[in-house]
Amino acid sequence: MNNISNERLHILVARDDIYQLVCSYMRAQDRLDATLHRSVFWDDAYLDYGFYIGGPDGFVEMAQNALKKYSSCQHLIGQVQIEVEGDRAYGEVYYQAFHQGVDEKGTGIDRVIAGRYIDRYECRGGIWKFAYRSELCDWARQDVSLDDFFATSLMPRGDRFPNDRLYLRDTFHDPALNK
Repeated sequence: MNNISNERLHILVARDDIYQLVCSYMRAQDRLDATLHRSVFWDDAYLDYGFYIGGPDGFVEMAQNALKKYSSCQHLIGQVQIEVEGDRAYGEVYYQAFHQGVDEKGTGIDRVIAGRYIDRYECRGGIWKFAYRSELCDWARQDVSLDDFFATSLMPRGDRFPNDRLYLRDTFHDPALNK
């Protein structure tokens, strides 16, 4: 077995911590979990999304309110490149964001946005968070929703915080077993 240097181990742990941070950001948006959303940013973080430029408090409020108009969202992560330089790291995170809702005429819509996040992460006190985040849109489309799956399906539908099954861990068992 090869010996792993301390530097290599630092990089591996940092990349894993940062990847979990990126996943938490996406979960917070999909579940409309404002507390989780805010927790991924340092207080002095700077965000540049074009339509929003500023600090994390205003961004989280804006994003949570913007996503509320959709009945469902799913933000998927693609390839993630993270370059660690000590207690600072830089990232490029590909994403696809699916939004289901209705337009101003009441027509069901499916909106898909794909792009990349360009990030700077900082580790302070052993914790990695976003210090800078910028979103780039590479393509987008909107279609009339043809999703009638839930009209006849018995599958449970995902929900938002705190009602999504994710947050109901005490129900993660077979009720017939009373565990």
